[in-house]
Formats: sequence, C-alpha cells, structure tokens
Amino acid sequence: PSAGGRSPLAKAGSWLKAKCPNCGKEGERETDTMDTFVDSSWYFLRYTDPENKKAFADPTKMKTWLPVDLYIGGAEHNTMHLLYSRFFTKALYDLGFLDFDEAFTVRRNRGDILGPDGFKMSKSRGNVVDPDDLVEKYGADAVRMYLAFMGPYEHGGPWNPGGIIGVHRFLNRVWNLYTQIRNKSKTQNSKNMDAGRWTLDAVLHKTIKKVGEDIENLRFNTGVSELMKLLNEFENYQLPVPVQKTFLQLLAPFAPHLSEEIWQNVLGHKKSVHLEKWPEYSPELIKEEMVRLVVQVNGK
Repeated sequence: PSAGGRSPLAKAGSWLKAKCPNCGKEGERETDTMDTFVDSSWYFLRYTDPENKKAFADPTKMKTWLPVDLYIGGAEHNTMHLLYSRFFTKALYDLGFLDFDEAFTVRRNRGDILGPDGFKMSKSRGNVVDPDDLVEKYGADAVRMYLAFMGPYEHGGPWNPGGIIGVHRFLNRVWNLYTQIRNKSKTQNSKNMDAGRWTLDAVLHKTIKKVGEDIENLRFNTGVSELMKLLNEFENYQLPVPVQKTFLQLLAPFAPHLSEEIWQNVLGHKKSVHLEKWPEYSPELIKEEMVRLVVQVNGK
C-alpha cells in the first residue's frame, strides 16, 4: 500500500491524475476498486497452475484438482468468502472458462475455542490461553489431541485446563506400553494374546472402521475416544507386532510426533508412519453376535 494506507494504485501517478470528462477539471481516479474478498474469490483456481503466464489456469489441471472436495473455516469467513467465490465461479462457468459452477463440494464450519470462563478469548477479559505455554509444558501432541478431543469440531467450546491433563496421561500410557514391549517387561497380570485373540481382533477392527469414519466426517473427538478405549484393551494383552503397528497408524493423525518416535525408535521402522496406508478392517470381524433392540409401544 502507498502512504496513508491507500491502495497500491495510488502510486501510479500518471494514471492517477486525470481530467474529469464532464467538467474538464483536474481530478483523481478512484483507487479503491476492489474489495479484498475479490482476491480470495478465485485463488483456488490459480493454485492448480500458479506458473501459467498465458491463462489463469490450464483447463486440464483444473479438471484434475477441482472442484474443492472440502472447505473448512470460521462461520463468518466461510459465508463471506463463499458468497464471492461462488459468484466468480458461476460467472466463469457462464463464460465457458470452467466446467463446474460450484467451487466447493462440501463446506464445514469450525467451532470457536472459548476461554475457561466460557467467553470469547480477549486480552481485556484476561481469559486468553497461550498455546506456546501449553506446548512447552505438555508437548505439541497433547495440545493437538486435546483440541481434537474437547468437543464436536463444529461446536467448539470453553477451554478446560484439566482436560489436557487427561490427554497427556493417555499419551504417557501409550509410551509406557510400547517401551514395556521393547524391554519385554509386561506385567504378570497380562493375559496371553492367544487366549483372547478373537475378542481383541474384533475390538481392533471395529476401532479401525470407527476412527476412519470419524476422521472422514470430522468427528475427531469420538475418534480419540475410540483410541482411548482400545488402549484400555491393549494393556491386558501381549500384543503381536501387526497389532502394535496398526494402533500407531490410527494414532498418527492425532499425535504425529509421538507416533513417529515410537514407530522408528521403538519398533525400528526406517520409513515414516505417515507414509503408511490406512489400515483395513475385516467385515467378518466387526459383525455383532448380539444386538440390543429397543421396542416402543404407545410411547413406552
């Protein structure tokens, strides 16, 4: 911007100064020609082909990458941004530059994280929580995982200082479990894996299915909850290597650093856990032998 916060166009002196076509007097052209939302109304098109000097994007590349599968943001930004970007997209579609008239297939609004007092964080209210302090105390994975666990993604909610402690303890339990496996020092109360293999396999495969679906549908809080339940089961058994690997693959999206540390330095893998394919579940193993059926008669 030019001095005084004016638009960069104000620097174009020869263009800025002009005579009024009606009265003939000296005047200035308008420099505030576009709202900043205009810039963000088509950037997703340019991202597909940012080096193109002949067109805003190659049609083949746009067809490969667009429309956008999922758009996430705050409610206010989402509404304003999508209002403009939809207008641009439909205009370009009508002009024959695009083969789609909706830029974003799915939209999701994230919830706001409030202060511990339940109000929006602000310095004047004194309820701001500094994530850097929390990362230093508990680690980045604990902070990340608690943000996923604290409630439904679209709802948000107040920050609970005690909640992150529970997540921190869970991650410590994961670390202890794997270091015990490495040191071959499982507790005497541990059950033999073969004795409960079918039960544990069923629980594991149900968790694979549930966590995968939860991530896909942004239900991160229930995905974390499923991992906590699975760890409770794991602590009762001697785990074979495939089961050890699968659990880390499920944990990796929520606690990437801890998962990578265990994957490489405890289990001894050379390649990153984040390069692994998502585990597959067996439909046979997730079948329910018994179901609870609720019958309602006359409202009772």
